[in-house]
Amino acid sequence: MPWWLVLVGLLVAALLGWLVLDWLLGEADRAAQPDTRATLRIDAIRTGLTVVAGTGGGLALLLAARRQWIGERAQRHQEAVAAQDQAHRERVQAHTEAITEAGQRHQERQAEAAEHDAAERRLTELYTGAVELLGNDNAAVRLGGLHALERLGQDNPAQRETIVAVLCAYLRMPAPQDDAREAEVRRTAQRVLTRHLRTNDDAFWPGVRLDLTGARLDGFDAAGCTLDDADLTGAVCAGTTSLAGATVRGRLRLGATFADLVCDDLRGDAEIALDDAEITGRVSFDRADLAGDLSCRQAIICRASFRRATLHRTATFDAAHFTHSVTFREAVFLSGVSMDRATIAGYAGFRLARFGDLALFRWTKFGDRTSFEGARFDGIANFGRSRFHGPVTFEGATFARPPLVEHARATVADPHVWPKGTTVGRLDDD
Repeated sequence: MPWWLVLVGLLVAALLGWLVLDWLLGEADRAAQPDTRATLRIDAIRTGLTVVAGTGGGLALLLAARRQWIGERAQRHQEAVAAQDQAHRERVQAHTEAITEAGQRHQERQAEAAEHDAAERRLTELYTGAVELLGNDNAAVRLGGLHALERLGQDNPAQRETIVAVLCAYLRMPAPQDDAREAEVRRTAQRVLTRHLRTNDDAFWPGVRLDLTGARLDGFDAAGCTLDDADLTGAVCAGTTSLAGATVRGRLRLGATFADLVCDDLRGDAEIALDDAEITGRVSFDRADLAGDLSCRQAIICRASFRRATLHRTATFDAAHFTHSVTFREAVFLSGVSMDRATIAGYAGFRLARFGDLALFRWTKFGDRTSFEGARFDGIANFGRSRFHGPVTFEGATFARPPLVEHARATVADPHVWPKGTTVGRLDDD
């Protein structure tokens, strides 16, 4: 505040006091009595001084209030400046910490990248070394290569798919005949594959897919394994190939040549294809529970057994050739089954089987005794143009609809038991 403004205030206070004093003295002089006039003059002087003092006090209060306001404003300014300084320091600190953290993360990424590169180089060296061992001329060295690959896959899950592909490729390679050492190497490779396909084992490798197309296998044992998309198309499987108790998903292609194939207690929803397969011994699906389609088109099978098997989807045996016998005793076909143009040279047993939907046996050739005793047909049963070259019995069989048997033929010499209502007539002497 400029000094002259304070001076003007004081002059205004003095002037106001003088004017009040002058007016009051003038009023006091109008009194008639000298004593009264003197008293009034004293009161006038006191009042004038009071006005001056009050005006001065008001100015002093105004100055004090202004000083207080200025002090509070200064304090708020100081607090705002302090807050801004604190916020600036915090921003600087946060920026510094961010830069430090970014630098640390960069260093960590560099360290991780260096470690990853080192690990990849180490894996590549181990993988390359194992593959080189697998390609060695010495059978013992090849065995070491197999175990090196297995150990590499066990310790590095990301490499398992590649390692399985290498083992399958090895089994697909042509094998020298009458080489006992190479046969042992191949059996070891098979065991390495199947050892990691059992879920109840700590060494289980999930999601493994087997591509064994055209491979030569000997006693391939995948019992209890979990198979995803296994392909044995064109493979030659000596000994007994076992999938007993296995769980299958995706597609299971078995269009191969087998000595014996055991699929007892097989489970899963895989589409199983035995199309064009050749089984010189026995194939067994006893007690299997198959939720996917089963196809055996044009397969050549010596003996087949599907005792108590449950097939939830369509089962197709069109043009299949059973050179000895086949049995579906107590089997359950919840969907359609087709054996059109199939040939069964020996016994064909469907005793107590259940057909939940369409059952097609058109142009089917039954060469020996055929039994549908106690079978149950919940859908259409079609035996049109089928041939029975041995005795056939439908004793105790039940049909939801009359079976279709147009142009079916059977031998005259053998005793037959036909479904009720079937019309039988002689065609010729045989």
